[in-house]
Amino acid sequence: MWRQSQDIRGLKSVSRINDAFSKGKAFIPFITGGDPDIETTEKLLYALCEAGADIIEIGVPFSDPVAEGPVIEAADERALSKGCTVDKLFDLVSRIRADIKIPLLFLTYYNPIFAYGVERFIKRCVDCGMDGLIVPDLPFEERDELLEPCKAQGIELISIISPSSEARIEKIVKNSREFLYCISSTDLSDDQNELGNSVKRMIEYVRSISNIPCAAGVDVSTPEEARETAEIADGVIIGTAIVEIAAKFGNVCVEPTREFAVGIKSAVKM
Repeated sequence: MWRQSQDIRGLKSVSRINDAFSKGKAFIPFITGGDPDIETTEKLLYALCEAGADIIEIGVPFSDPVAEGPVIEAADERALSKGCTVDKLFDLVSRIRADIKIPLLFLTYYNPIFAYGVERFIKRCVDCGMDGLIVPDLPFEERDELLEPCKAQGIELISIISPSSEARIEKIVKNSREFLYCISSTDLSDDQNELGNSVKRMIEYVRSISNIPCAAGVDVSTPEEARETAEIADGVIIGTAIVEIAAKFGNVCVEPTREFAVGIKSAVKM
């Protein structure tokens, strides 16, 4: 009986992500959990949902976010200094899950998962209603330790591809479900136009071998950039621009974030 209910939970979580892409281009905002504080994070989740977000990524703050730029690094530092913990984020998602029906994903590094305990972490994800995980520092070839409990509990482990994935892209694509997180580069000095072109080339290659949706994580900060990204991708992931609003406005960032998100959503769906 336990196994049956577990499978049902898995089907529900997978279908929520699938539904997000079945309705057209997906708007996927990212916020750093606990920045500027847990209470404001909760309000931001409601505001983004009301603004039309199709999926929301919640960053688990970490002291060494090697794949992030300075804006999100600073947000992690602010969140940690305010006492944000993994348990507080689990509790937050539990509180809002009955009201927010769209998919919720944790973006986290592997160290917090390992320190918490892999099985325990995944079980808490299930219990609070998370749909999936994005773990940017976990190599595809080394993900089985996390993938197996995710599969067993119905939590989706989202694969990431970048230009450095090169020959591994086909293997990653063929072993992925729901959607691919396509990032342009970890080199913040690269030219923005070239970053967009690299994502376009990756997505074109993915579409030549699979119909899996591709969400692009590029440095989008305006509705026009969001519209252009939506022309080449199935989903537009926006993080830095939203985190900058939190940095600028602090605990009164909810309305500015909502206003920004409404404009992005309109552009993505255009």
